[in-house]
Amino acid sequence: MKDNYADSEKQIYLSLPDITEAEKQALLAAFDSGYVAPLGPQVDEFEARMAEYVGRSHAVALSSGTAALHLGLLNYGIGPGDLVLVPTLTFAATANAVVYTGATPVFVDCGKDTNVDPLLLGQALATLASEGTPAKAIMPVDMLGKVCEPGPLLELAEEYDIPIVWDAAESVGSSRAGKMAGAFGECAAFSFNGNKSMTTSGGGMLLTDDEEVAERTKYLSTQARQPVAHYEHTEIGYNYRMSNLLAAVGIAQLKRLESMKKRRQMIRRRYQDFVAQIPGVEIVGGQWQYPDGEDNCWLTAITVDSKVTGWEAAELGQYMGSRRIETRPIWKPMHQQPVFASHRAFLNGNSDWLFETGLDLPSGSQMSEDDLERIFTALTQFTERHGK
Repeated sequence: MKDNYADSEKQIYLSLPDITEAEKQALLAAFDSGYVAPLGPQVDEFEARMAEYVGRSHAVALSSGTAALHLGLLNYGIGPGDLVLVPTLTFAATANAVVYTGATPVFVDCGKDTNVDPLLLGQALATLASEGTPAKAIMPVDMLGKVCEPGPLLELAEEYDIPIVWDAAESVGSSRAGKMAGAFGECAAFSFNGNKSMTTSGGGMLLTDDEEVAERTKYLSTQARQPVAHYEHTEIGYNYRMSNLLAAVGIAQLKRLESMKKRRQMIRRRYQDFVAQIPGVEIVGGQWQYPDGEDNCWLTAITVDSKVTGWEAAELGQYMGSRRIETRPIWKPMHQQPVFASHRAFLNGNSDWLFETGLDLPSGSQMSEDDLERIFTALTQFTERHGK
């Protein structure tokens, strides 16, 4: 029989943009100013505000988080023949940015909380060095908004004298060890894609304390044009700068970031309270508040132990989909992706386990109370029907 419920209700998505009249007015003001193309005063203001928010000396607004990762690597001389250590549990953009430079990603598994396993990372660094092919950079990833514990990673980078290009695409607004996400490593990348905690529609940013890196990023992201009257280029550049119009949206979003983050954190608490009643189901990452920081709770994900629950994460995902509620498996690891299957990987099984048992749940700050009621009603109906 056709599911009339599914036909009558709107789709609830994982994480839609949280846009208000403030963003609209900021965009219109930038449009009316005449600065409709890169660059303009809103780009300058957005960079200054974000650098201050994160506690970095410099920020460069770019077309995407992927562009920020690519240019970050280029700034530290990464190129053909180099090896870069990348978490296997990540979105493809992290590994793709390495490939753009001509370098090769070597994958490293995670802990149970999704972030890269520092012990395994240390083993990978030692092994590659002993083989005479040392890694030339480390790219940690703040999965689901949870900042990697920085201490062990920074110690390894210092021990092996290599830079960290930190993929903080998902963690804007999070903090750890007394610093904001984006403050760690030689440079870091944010994403302002439409599904992130704050958005500029599409866009990203590179953050650094090194003025030379910031200036070279601006140079490379504007086609590496030489400062002469005519068009002259001595090296390959890229069309990676952010539009002034999108920067205006970013300024308005940054002003609202703390309230949007608190909304996602409230949703996380609701999920935690629900999951606490269901043996065999756990929130991925566990603790999200620390004495010296907090997660932005960009996405809340669960793992399902089917031996305890009697049902699998995929079954829950299918049921929620039938109720027009979007879910998604946790990232398929890079070492399982056909395009990277031949690449070297240091594995412990955690990413495979998370992919098999994990499920991302709707987490957007724009969701209404009615949306949340629908989600928890559907979760309750499923678990009651399938409970042991």
